[in-house]
Amino acid sequence: MRNDSRLSRMLHVLLHMARHDGPMTSDAIARMLGTNPVVVRRTMAGLRDAGYVRSEKGHGGGWAIATDLASVSLLDVHRAVGGPRLFAIGNEHPNADCAVEKVVNAAVEGALREAEALLVARLGAVSLAELAGSFDVRCNPPD
Repeated sequence: MRNDSRLSRMLHVLLHMARHDGPMTSDAIARMLGTNPVVVRRTMAGLRDAGYVRSEKGHGGGWAIATDLASVSLLDVHRAVGGPRLFAIGNEHPNADCAVEKVVNAAVEGALREAEALLVARLGAVSLAELAGSFDVRCNPPD
């Protein structure tokens, strides 16, 4: 099964945008990601609707950051780009009649709830500003 990379790809784009002077066109972003500008516009629309980026048409236009990076978490970006459910694992028959299947479903559902809660908390605890700071340190290490 192929991984959904929208979150990591849009985090990549947002960090480039945060350190880029002026707007970035859909074409430039598409070249960076190795995809089509239409895919970029479709995905960026969710970020625009959430108020994280803005788009300007015409010469000199493109996509630009529209919010304080400290106010946006990785979870916010995941939700804005229409990310999938965090886990694709599930039960074949959620309302099973079989006692064994009921026991198995309960165990799996409990574990998934705990794992999803942990992942949501971790994604919600990291801001775009923190990622940008890590990027800055990596690219400009202190002497």
